[in-house]
Amino acid sequence: MKRQQLQGAGRAGAYNCGEVAGRGSTMGQFFEEFVPGTRYITPARTVTETDVVMFAAMSGDYNQLHTSETWARDRGPFGRRIAHGLLCLALGHGLMARLGLFDGTAAAFLGLEEWRFRAPVFFGDTLHVEFEVVSARPSRSNPAQGIVTVACEYRNQDGAIVQQGRQILMIRCRRSDAGRR
Repeated sequence: MKRQQLQGAGRAGAYNCGEVAGRGSTMGQFFEEFVPGTRYITPARTVTETDVVMFAAMSGDYNQLHTSETWARDRGPFGRRIAHGLLCLALGHGLMARLGLFDGTAAAFLGLEEWRFRAPVFFGDTLHVEFEVVSARPSRSNPAQGIVTVACEYRNQDGAIVQQGRQILMIRCRRSDAGRR
């Protein structure tokens, strides 16, 4: 995804921090409103020790790379603890949800394509997501829904990409016959 120069709080040509395609509705966007080439930038969120502890408890992943400062410092590959990759994937997806694009219109999260964990996320890192609609096609099995694919870059406070790939979402159509373009 090509980065554009910063302008104000967001990048040129991108919707930023809750602005849903210029409308103030509480309803998310319908399939027909997802236009390939449209870019979005989420608000940011800092990853905390509490996030990691709670994720370890919920997932059962108590790997010392995440939970032991001494082990991570003395024996870990990064010299300090890192957040779980799947925790950061979930946090980024939550940041995308905060834009309101999918409220009441998302039917399913269908999957990930070519997802890569590019760099570690440390406690105290602040993440945001930049994503672009790369395709939108009617569902072959249900004319009331469409399939939207977005290319995502999860970035830290320095702009470095920490995770990257595509997410595939099933989104409701405005009308049941609207998916037939």
